[in-house]
Amino acid sequence: MMRPRIQRSTILRYSVRNSTATPLAAWTLDSSRASHLIRFRSLSTLTPEPTPDVKDWSPPPRNIVKGRWQPIIGLEIHAQIKSSTKLFSDSKNVFNAPTNTNVSLIDAAYPGTLPQLSKECVDLAIKTSLALDAHVYPISSFDRKHYFYPDLPQGYQITQHYEPLAQNGKLVITPLDGLDYSLTVGIEQLQLEQDTGKSLHDIYPGMTLLDLNRAGTGLMEIVTKPDMRSSKEAGILVKKLQALLRAVDSSDGNMDEGSMRCDVNVSVHELGKPYGARCELKNLNSIKSVMDAIDAEIERQISCYESNAPITQETRGFDASTGKTFRIRSKESAPDYRYMPEPDLPRLVLSLEEIQVLKNSLPELPDARRDRIMEMYQLGVIETRTLMGEEGMVEYFENVVSSGRKVKSAVSWTIHELLGRLHSRGLEFSQEAVTAKQIGSLIDCVDQGLISAKVGKSVLDLMIEGDSRDVKDIVEEKGWQQMDNRGELEAMCDDMIAKNPGTVKAIMEGNISKLGFFIGHIMKQSKGRANPTIVNDVLRAKLGLPAGSVGTGGKPRKDKRH
Repeated sequence: MMRPRIQRSTILRYSVRNSTATPLAAWTLDSSRASHLIRFRSLSTLTPEPTPDVKDWSPPPRNIVKGRWQPIIGLEIHAQIKSSTKLFSDSKNVFNAPTNTNVSLIDAAYPGTLPQLSKECVDLAIKTSLALDAHVYPISSFDRKHYFYPDLPQGYQITQHYEPLAQNGKLVITPLDGLDYSLTVGIEQLQLEQDTGKSLHDIYPGMTLLDLNRAGTGLMEIVTKPDMRSSKEAGILVKKLQALLRAVDSSDGNMDEGSMRCDVNVSVHELGKPYGARCELKNLNSIKSVMDAIDAEIERQISCYESNAPITQETRGFDASTGKTFRIRSKESAPDYRYMPEPDLPRLVLSLEEIQVLKNSLPELPDARRDRIMEMYQLGVIETRTLMGEEGMVEYFENVVSSGRKVKSAVSWTIHELLGRLHSRGLEFSQEAVTAKQIGSLIDCVDQGLISAKVGKSVLDLMIEGDSRDVKDIVEEKGWQQMDNRGELEAMCDDMIAKNPGTVKAIMEGNISKLGFFIGHIMKQSKGRANPTIVNDVLRAKLGLPAGSVGTGGKPRKDKRH
């Protein structure tokens, strides 16, 4: 099915009433209304106007290296838009498709073809901008950025250099994100642009092959302000942005698949002196490589300054095997790219009504979700991070506790037991690995005393291996029902007491912790089926001890003796 496209003949806004883009005759290129909006483009749509310029002010220096050097770090993040088709064509946007199978005449830049802007891509970029608390402009425009590369069929990239979609956003990093202090990182701008194809150099020696499946895919370039001073700050910011993109569902954010790539600008200056020359580190595809490359480049630049070697503005790469950065080329400036307005696309004019609709459709964002689940379920920072660090796990956890189950039990079985077992097997969390209904049934059986915790772990192992039956069916087939017959358990306790007079003597002399020795051996003897609460009660009665509770794993809690 063909998706709606933005017409080229007029400036238009989107209709809120239907999914098609409706050109309005009153909004032509020559209309006074459009000219008025263009003149006042700096007006924001839904967020306050940008604050006026004030006197320069810098926060106190932080993360000073060797007592005198301060790094200045900014990021340029390219996130592939999670759209069904490409930015300017109807070709499918699918990762890992067979080579050159999703390429249209527009993607291949055949003469006479004209781009048509995807409404889906624009909407997802607007939602991302709003989630970043950025100013979405009612008018933005497209430009051509000229440079030659074999996998850029047009010989230029369509981007938004002069009038980007949004500016002046922010991301706030706090101790809850893993930083020791709070830091607000400004978002300079978010712009739409098209991705390049892929050059494959390692298939045939001496030859470069081209795969244009990715050519023309929609990108959001998110440019931060140079507000970071360490690799740790940059790494946390990338991780936080990745979580936000996934929450909005505007990008997969999978750096290993190339759907999120990071360029880092690094400069170093001596305190009290002007900023140094900026070097750009290109195409870093993991958070670790971002952090390692920043540290390596900071070390290199400081070493150059200390040895009076010049630092030139240039583009560099990072070699993970050596832990060093290397020169690629001199850094291009705006004149080198020969930016010019894109003649085949009109200015993009947005209605305030549609932007409001998109803002209202935003899901719960990561910071708000973190604060809510910490308060609602009284979870700690580590538990909350674990839940939010696995895609879909918050929904899974809330589904488990929604039936009134104890939060403590749900945390224990979902985070510690289920997630721990999946990771030990090299598996990622999935809501289908063990369904919320299955894990809920398992928690119920353990909490109700139908099976012991040890048996519960064995049942969980079977579920992870693919057993989709109900817990009770598995337990019945395996004969794992908990032993509740008091007569049987008394006989086992009598036998244990008779065989261990030394341990009995130690208990009678006040060493109550030795009681755990008996309970542990009885649990082992019964293959985890003995009811530890009944075993604890029976042993205490036979040894003349006051009643007391038993903890998890059969270990009794310390008595409070008067």
